[in-house]
Amino acid sequence: MIADALYARAAAAPDRPFLLFGDRTFTYGTMVALVECAVERLAGHGVTAGQTVAMLVGNRPGFLVAWFALSELGAIAVPLNTALVGDGLHYLLEQSEASLLIVEEEFRPNLPASTPQLLAMHEDFETAGFETADGGGRSPRPRLALPGGTANAILYTSGTTGLPKGAVIPNACYELAGAHMTEALGLTEADRILVFLPLFHANPQMYAVMSCLHAGATLALLPRFSASRLLDDARRFGATGFTYVGTVLSILAKRLTEADRGHALRWAVGGGAPPGVWREIEDRLGIAVRELYGMTETGGWVTMNTAATSRFGSVGAPRPDMEVRVVDGGDTPLPPGKKGEIVVRPGRPGLMFDGYWRKPEATVAATRNLWLHTGDRGSFDEDGFLHFDGRMKELIRRGGEMIAPAEIELALLNHPAIQDCAVVGVPDAIMGEEIKAVVVPRPGFAARDVESFLQGRIPAFMIPRFVETRPEIPKTATQKVQRHLLSDRLPTTVDLRPSKA
Repeated sequence: MIADALYARAAAAPDRPFLLFGDRTFTYGTMVALVECAVERLAGHGVTAGQTVAMLVGNRPGFLVAWFALSELGAIAVPLNTALVGDGLHYLLEQSEASLLIVEEEFRPNLPASTPQLLAMHEDFETAGFETADGGGRSPRPRLALPGGTANAILYTSGTTGLPKGAVIPNACYELAGAHMTEALGLTEADRILVFLPLFHANPQMYAVMSCLHAGATLALLPRFSASRLLDDARRFGATGFTYVGTVLSILAKRLTEADRGHALRWAVGGGAPPGVWREIEDRLGIAVRELYGMTETGGWVTMNTAATSRFGSVGAPRPDMEVRVVDGGDTPLPPGKKGEIVVRPGRPGLMFDGYWRKPEATVAATRNLWLHTGDRGSFDEDGFLHFDGRMKELIRRGGEMIAPAEIELALLNHPAIQDCAVVGVPDAIMGEEIKAVVVPRPGFAARDVESFLQGRIPAFMIPRFVETRPEIPKTATQKVQRHLLSDRLPTTVDLRPSKA
């Protein structure tokens, strides 16, 4: 289980620092004690093996306490995006079949009227544990011994159409991701990994938390990303590396225009860094950018520029227990230099997701011919390095968030002055992509009213930056939106947040 390494490290060196948060230090021994307290309280609240438990918790030590404790009970954690509101949040709580929601007080106002039974987390839960409605609990129990293929978490990812799908991630997937990341980066106990990406994402879970446990290193946890403070935070915690999405490096490159090597940072690992930004970060900060390719369904990274083998501009070579191909429309493998769809297959059980929660048809569609079809385009070079060439899917990647246009379109169509609409991504130097809504208006439509209309209906990160009006939405004979015809920005396009340009 994911906490095995935590318990082993605590037994061997209980006073070794595991987590740094603000001015507080949590040792490996302290974290085990908190996890055992949480196990007792959660069991007293009726949590059992196989039960799904949703989490609406920010970047706090308690997120890790809850995640480890649920794993110890054999329950399935459902970490939710803390920006979710309204119908989107209600759908995930219902679709995941969560019978319990662990919620941080800050996010209570976002809850829909109909929610599962609540378990509140107070500000001091990292010390006092969990507060239950009845204050009850049970004595600590022996640790469970579960197979590696047992489900650990459901991580929701947006699809190209319809509503999000929950990727079921087994315990072994997390454990192996941590082991391979440790080897790829050459991590040791001396490393300190800075984490500022949201913990509900697979990126920090697999690349930071699990590699930290495997190496016996230390996590330095920040509530959120701040470009202006990142180097100061790195110096304060003595961080040796951090995980990123491409947007993070783009923002840093724009903010940090002068060379600054007065820190202990040696590496940064993640995906989505444009080559120009990659070079700027390495030159100015003196750190190695370890660009990789992966997705939630693949159990983290499948190719990576490692400490031992790297090629600038690529997303690296495949990890040893993964099979990666580039195929044409008929799933025939393509030779080096030819672009096609990236498909992935595990070399052993437990490496990748176990399918989409309660969506067997979607699972079959994604894994046809026994390969996971990523929907991404790429090619291999002659030396076996993969080069990423964009997405074949319709997803918009804004600041590391994968956004399905359909979710925004459904909300927009509730606007009384919108007859039809389509949502597309447009290139942006900082965010990777920004969101543009193309609208067929009715009388009385005002583009600048869109933002206020969508507030509270969808998460803030999904609200379009641009709004454009057209007489019709181009569609195929089968009524599929021709999004490629909408990507150009017209002179009449309205920028809802011009100050952020």
